[in-house]
Amino acid sequence: MKLQVIRQRNLWWALSSALILAGLVGLFISWQQFGAPLRPSLDFVGGTRLQFELDCSKPGACDQPVDVAVVREILATEGHANSSIQAITDRTGKPVGITIRTAPLTGEERTKLQTALSQKIGAFDPTKTQIDTVGPVVGQQLFTSGLLALLVSFAGITIYMSLRFQLDYAIFAIVALFHDVLITIGIFSILGLVAGIEADSLFIVALLTIVGFSVNDTVVIYDRIREKITLNPDRHINDIVDSAVNQTLGRSINTTLTVLLTLFSIFFFGGETLKNFALALIIGFTMGAYSSIFIASTLLALWREKTGQAFSSTPSLEGIASSDEAS
Repeated sequence: MKLQVIRQRNLWWALSSALILAGLVGLFISWQQFGAPLRPSLDFVGGTRLQFELDCSKPGACDQPVDVAVVREILATEGHANSSIQAITDRTGKPVGITIRTAPLTGEERTKLQTALSQKIGAFDPTKTQIDTVGPVVGQQLFTSGLLALLVSFAGITIYMSLRFQLDYAIFAIVALFHDVLITIGIFSILGLVAGIEADSLFIVALLTIVGFSVNDTVVIYDRIREKITLNPDRHINDIVDSAVNQTLGRSINTTLTVLLTLFSIFFFGGETLKNFALALIIGFTMGAYSSIFIASTLLALWREKTGQAFSSTPSLEGIASSDEAS
């Protein structure tokens, strides 16, 4: 059974449009709530992040779940009422710890707050306690550097694709990359609103990785399209794209599934530090495979059809020879 990519292209575009629209709504709401399109982590806004988990090795220490309301009362008493609180759950979903993001704290303030919390909700496991402090200037530099790296990567990919293929190939490859990045950012903005997931410096690294993975998949499909145009100059571009996508479909699916298996392992067993990074890659790699198959190829076919390039105007000698051999 062959996948009808061109015939059902309106469906693929509608699905992408729905995801992008939902993401844009999430970005708008996030901007209203946080002053940024994503819920920013400590890496970008500066401040102190404290992570405490109950010491379950002690008898009865983890019998009662952590009550976020009690934590919020303690923070208000200590003068940190505007802090952000997120529960840490175990595999059964029971809260066994907390992550607090607040204004920069001195060493004395951190010790005082930790003591007050342990007295109310139980002793903490010192091996799982994490305290990070980042200044706002460092956070701004991280954001600027990450954004610059993303823009440079887009420019480099455009130049590479233009030299390897043609300008229209490069344009639609970049459109597909924007598609992947925008959907990943949009989904993260929604997750930030409903699940408290923050975007940190690793999120920028994830976006750069997604761009590289997505364009690699697109190059494979474009290579096959260009090869078929050369060998079959009289064949319609829609037929060529359908055939090229179907011939590379197995490779695209196998490559993506192999990578996703590794990423899911990191997501479930890699710890809190890498969890959001793996999640961003899972979303982005899935969208990268999708856009290479259903977006970049169909847009190229539509453009060539609208501009009168549905057939090659100058058949190559290689194509003529191939046709003679086939006959």
